[in-house]
Formats: sequence, structure tokens, C-alpha cells
Amino acid sequence: MNVQNFYEQFQAEDILMSYKGNANGDLLNNLMDVVQAKLAEVEPKSNIKKRVFHILVEILQNIYHHYGHISIDDFSDEESVTFVLAKAQGDYYIIAGNYILNEEMPALKAKIDLINSLSSEKLKQVYMETLGNGVISEKGGAGLGLIEIARKSGGKLFYEFRLCNNHLSFFSLMVKIPAALPAAA
Repeated sequence: MNVQNFYEQFQAEDILMSYKGNANGDLLNNLMDVVQAKLAEVEPKSNIKKRVFHILVEILQNIYHHYGHISIDDFSDEESVTFVLAKAQGDYYIIAGNYILNEEMPALKAKIDLINSLSSEKLKQVYMETLGNGVISEKGGAGLGLIEIARKSGGKLFYEFRLCNNHLSFFSLMVKIPAALPAAA
């Protein structure tokens, strides 16, 4: 099942928040504030609220790091970032999308496929190794975001790429945060 199919399965009442438009640091901070307030309204379990919010922050940071490296002339500003937070049958879903350079797609795909292939123990080992190497990318990240999202969600990362033109693709990521969470990773 792809990310678009997941999105289409949600009923209107399942969607707690959605956003489609441009992105900047202030806007992403505002999105986090709104999501935090929404979670306070709908989720009684603090451990689930924390996990959903932590994963949300990682996803929005990833969007922010990639967004600043793409020229605004390459796409419609209204379509530059998409974000959906939904709750269906007690589970939370975060779907986010943003443009990336086509040249970044193979490495990102390989990284997600690797993360999805690892056991929770191996994922924790890779996280600790990555944390310990101290290498910061030119986009300001240490490569921990996707690993942390997988660890905190306890599941696989669903993704897809939609080729837009000769140098841009739209990357979509869907994360399920189950109501019955495994032991903290």
C-alpha cells in the first residue's frame, strides 16, 4: 500500500489537522504548537502524546532541512509542503510531504529501505553508532531523524516519490504510531 492510498482511506473525522502550503521556521513552529494543543484535547495517554509529538518534530525538522535547499521557482508555493495528522481506530498517522532534489532520491530511498529492514535491536545499535560518529551533514542534520522516527513509532516507514520534473520529486512519508505501543525503544 502506498502513502496516497493511506491518505485516501482516512475519513474526514479521522483527520485532526492538515496543512498544505509553504514552509518556514516560524510556520513549522506554529504547526508544532497547534498539534501539541490538539493532542492535549484528544489523547489522554501522555506517553502516546509524547511519541506522536516527538515523531512530528523529527518529520518537520526533516522538511525544514530539505526545504531550504530548493529554489522556490521550481514549484508552486501553495504545494511545497503537505502535512496531515490523523487518528483512526486509536492509532495515529502522520503523513508529510515535501519536494526534494532528484539526485537526493536514491540515497533517501536506500536509507529508508535499510531502516525498514532492521530489527529494533539493530536499529538501536545503528542509532547509537550514528550518534557517536558526530558527523553533521551540510543540511545540519546528523542522519538520526529517520532512525528516530522508526524507533519511536515501532514500525516501518511508508514512503513514495513522485517525479515532478528533471530535477525535483515530491517525497511523501507516512508513519503509523500504534495505540498499543511496544516497550520504549
